[in-house]
Amino acid sequence: MDALALRSSETRDETPSLGTRFLVYPQPPFVPGYERPELVWLPMAPGRIAAGPASRRAYVRDTILPKEPYEAPYLPPYPGLCHPPAEPGPDGHFDHLAPGSRPFMAAHAFACVHRVLDLCENYSGRSWPWFFEPVLERLEIVPHLPWANAQAGFGFLELGEDDHGDDPFPFALNFDVIAHEVGHLVLFGALGLPRVNAPNPDFRAYHEAVADFISLLGLLHFDTALDRILRRTRGNLLIVNELDRFAELSDEKQVRRFSHSLRMQDVGSEVHDRSKPFAGALFDTLIEIHQVILFERGLTGLDPRDFAYLRKELSQGDLERELRVSGQDYALRHYAVKAALTEARDILGQALAQSWSYLDPDRFTMSAAREALMAAAQSPRARPYADRIADNFAWRGLA
Repeated sequence: MDALALRSSETRDETPSLGTRFLVYPQPPFVPGYERPELVWLPMAPGRIAAGPASRRAYVRDTILPKEPYEAPYLPPYPGLCHPPAEPGPDGHFDHLAPGSRPFMAAHAFACVHRVLDLCENYSGRSWPWFFEPVLERLEIVPHLPWANAQAGFGFLELGEDDHGDDPFPFALNFDVIAHEVGHLVLFGALGLPRVNAPNPDFRAYHEAVADFISLLGLLHFDTALDRILRRTRGNLLIVNELDRFAELSDEKQVRRFSHSLRMQDVGSEVHDRSKPFAGALFDTLIEIHQVILFERGLTGLDPRDFAYLRKELSQGDLERELRVSGQDYALRHYAVKAALTEARDILGQALAQSWSYLDPDRFTMSAAREALMAAAQSPRARPYADRIADNFAWRGLA
């Protein structure tokens, strides 16, 4: 029924539109400062997203009875009874749904999936089919299972719940969890799967590192998060990253996994452990590109290009003295610092996404991934910062 509605909606005449409105929490609403969702626009005209929600790329199945997580040979579509689909308002938008309601949870998960997909495709300048096409045409999103996990696989994204607190919290309302899982799906579509052998440890570790970084890039596309991070740190991301206080100060929990000094020689073969140096190098590069832009725009006196590896060569005291700023002074330049961070975010995000076209999953190594990133960084936009990428990856043992 939803497929029929979708096809009928796609026959309507298109008119210029900003897209379709949804409400999304940048971080779970129990995190102070994120109690209210933020308005986002998905780049599909009102009426192009059917009840469910459902689009040509994805649809929601909110199951009534608990189901077992998908596992071969049991794959979508789910044949059982489902809760009523989330309905668009009379204007075709979904921002009327009440936070806390079941339809809102379904729409939230759907919007997060599309938000990350759009972000990655914009950075790469192209779109990819799902890796499971043409066997399955669309991604099935199951927004809630009584299961303490989340997974993405052959045609599905299933979201359980965080059961660490007193009340289980649905992952469908956690942008970070969804962004990480969709990051894996994007990478499978962009890189493909090895055709000869099973994925090697480097391929799997790269997936984890990049899926994590995609979730961070996604977070940095929310004004709520940008303002909160920068105002609480007064724009001094270099210091708080080195002192491992970034997540503590900002409450953005996923950022902590990037804030470390691990090199390839420090980690083992376990996939998540092995992913940390590559993810750390990406984060180092993001912060240092931001610092370069701040220097070029006269917003700081510290030029990171004077140091082979800025946070290695300068002591904590030197950095604190160089970057100290009062709250009043920072308030007068917040928007300039914010613009610099969004520029750094987009420079590195674009280079990373465009590097995927250089990678072969059958001959994948971390060194090859670093070389692909360096090749993508020769674009006019990223070339001025290529030395930052090279230095940070070399320091991490990824030369």
